[in-house]
Amino acid sequence: MSDDTNALAVTLFSEILAADQLLRNRLSKVLPKGMEISHFSVLNHLAVIGNERTPAQLADTFHVTRGAMTNTLGKLELAGYVHIRPDWDDARRKLVAISPAGRQAREQAISALTPVINQVVGELGTENVRAVLPVLRDLRMQLEIRD
Repeated sequence: MSDDTNALAVTLFSEILAADQLLRNRLSKVLPKGMEISHFSVLNHLAVIGNERTPAQLADTFHVTRGAMTNTLGKLELAGYVHIRPDWDDARRKLVAISPAGRQAREQAISALTPVINQVVGELGTENVRAVLPVLRDLRMQLEIRD
């Protein structure tokens, strides 16, 4: 790679990492008390898919270790946001489902996050957001291929 390409790559990833950190900080401040972004992400995923998942499936979905997912699920279960039960077909596995309290917590989080996200999109402009989405999606797909 040329020096120009290297500099461009470093700048791209520096901007993405900085934006990620700033966005996480801003979103963390408005989430309901005790909820972390990882908690919201799991609750949102379970609510959207509408089916139970194993901890291993969730870890794969979020590209985290099984230990990290077990930790997150333990906190969610303690808060009453998920139900974890044995898999009746394979006692070695567990299945995770969102609870009614988890659905309510997710809705509260969405209500808190929406104004922040809308403000950022409004300040950037919808056309700019539409223009950058395909590039970000392609970048994510490239990174998933190499994962």
